[in-house]
Amino acid sequence: MDNRDAVSAFLRSRRERITPEQAGLPTYGQRRVPGLRRGEVATLAGVSVEYYTRLERGNLKGVSDGVLDALAQALRLDGTERMYLYDLARAAGPAPKARQRVVRPTVRPSVARIVEGMPGLPASVMNNRLDTLAANSLARALYSEMYADATCGANIARFAFLSPAARRFYTDWERMARFAVGALRIEAGKNPYDRELSNLIGELSTRSDEFRVMWGSQDVYVFSQSTKRLNHPLVGDLELDQETMTLPDESGLSVVVYSAPAGTAAEEGLKLLASWSATTGQEQHPESTSKHRPRREPEVCPIPP
Repeated sequence: MDNRDAVSAFLRSRRERITPEQAGLPTYGQRRVPGLRRGEVATLAGVSVEYYTRLERGNLKGVSDGVLDALAQALRLDGTERMYLYDLARAAGPAPKARQRVVRPTVRPSVARIVEGMPGLPASVMNNRLDTLAANSLARALYSEMYADATCGANIARFAFLSPAARRFYTDWERMARFAVGALRIEAGKNPYDRELSNLIGELSTRSDEFRVMWGSQDVYVFSQSTKRLNHPLVGDLELDQETMTLPDESGLSVVVYSAPAGTAAEEGLKLLASWSATTGQEQHPESTSKHRPRREPEVCPIPP
């Protein structure tokens, strides 16, 4: 899959958000373009206008690390954006001679035991497409509304954008939604040949106006640690700390754990939720929801720029 459109859209969006004043450049007369001109970015990066124009048209093939660093500095990219630019440059290299079937990573038994061994903390295992592959009973209870909606397929992005319950569940829904979009964009930059990822992004772009608009912003995010504000239908408001730990292998899987400081209302809410989960026995595994979600096997959807 050619990533020229993604490269072009990203570089243009980053150029347009910087004013000449921010870049320390003089301005003369009325400007017809938002942000910096191509020539101004070229000057800041120390390359010719013709070369930068080629880059912004989407051709990063063969670009050196030095040029990428200069470009990142000129466009004032943060660490995550810089990483994304490097991913785009790597993906612009020669395409694989043979398209191997993507092997779906599985949760190792030892990882599953770790997740299940934290009964007092909601813990789950997530892949790079935000699919929940495994979860302990408290995590399933916390995300009970996602598992109750078979169309979500235990996917955080589908739940956020396609389920009405998500607007109630996430107190700061827009922030959560933007992080989900940004995380998917990071993965699209790394894995432009991932068919399932491409189809997920295409599906969400088609079915959700909000996703389509946020995707067009070109923003990128990496999940690591954050605070989640949730409104659970049983225990009410919860403010939880989220830690996302990437497994040290080639699977691309991450362990996501929620916790609350001792003595807080959120800690009491988790205890109540754990008690409810243990007594009702109504846990639903992610695998069961994915089996009931209608499977569509469209042709590969082009990832929108």
